[in-house]
Amino acid sequence: TVRGRRLRTSIGLEARQARVGRNLTLARVCGAVGVSTSTGSRLERGLLEHVDVMLLARFCAVVGLDLSIRAYPGGQPIRDAAQLALLREFRALVHTSLDWATEVPLPLTGDLRAWDGLLRGKGWRYGVEAETAPHDGQAILRRLALKQRDGQVDGVLLILRETRQVRAFLREIADVAGTTFPIAGTRALELPGVGADPGSSAIVVLPRRAAG
Repeated sequence: TVRGRRLRTSIGLEARQARVGRNLTLARVCGAVGVSTSTGSRLERGLLEHVDVMLLARFCAVVGLDLSIRAYPGGQPIRDAAQLALLREFRALVHTSLDWATEVPLPLTGDLRAWDGLLRGKGWRYGVEAETAPHDGQAILRRLALKQRDGQVDGVLLILRETRQVRAFLREIADVAGTTFPIAGTRALELPGVGADPGSSAIVVLPRRAAG
């Protein structure tokens, strides 16, 4: 919400500056756009609570601007029940002597990213990510590589559920999986199970849950 308000305000200010710079009256611009001057004034001041993207695009075009909107990787998305269950199931297989925490922010000021889980032992720490419906393998690998780089961890444990989609995902990344995740998933699960360092990054595939 805060980010949306900032964007709304900054776009309105840019539109106003462009209008004034081109010596256009608010009435002239609003007439071309097809809105009242009061609406145009509120748009320029960032006060339209539910501003329409099409209105913004038209307003910007009339004052000589092109509106561009993009989404970038940012904060942690909400997790569905399947992801939470996957994390709980993995945690239950880890030795109780190891430290476990969820929703752990990356140690960079202002960084909104967080690990799904963080597994820690004596002298080592691993970021844990759970994916219930993985797709676009390259994008996932890039995201995890960046989080490992910025997250000050020894590796990443990617936790998956055995499904048809996961099998397709593993085939997609097969050529690079061995380099990115050098430890076999069974070994990476066995070692934390006895309180030991997983050894390196790994993909851990948990079996499909029985129906009912």
